Amino acid sequence: MNIYQKEIRLKPYKRGFHLITETIEDSFPELGGIKIGVLNVFIKHTSASLTINENADSTVRSDFEAHMNILVPEDAPYYV
Repeated sequence: MNIYQKEIRLKPYKRGFHLITETIEDSFPELGGIKIGVLNVFIKHTSASLTINENADSTVRSDFEAHMNILVPEDAPYYV
């Protein structure tokens, strides 16, 4: 069993939902030789989060964004 661990830095993104799969894959050239495995991703930033979806429909990210703009408005006066 081989274990690969690496810390990578993503470029800054504006608010929204962004695909990072290719960045993650490019950071681990060892993935080419792996047939079965588990990937753990930990984000150190307090206001960032991950969603996992198959990205089969290009409207998924815009749907998420529209919902989050209602649920968590960017300039809400109650944020500290």
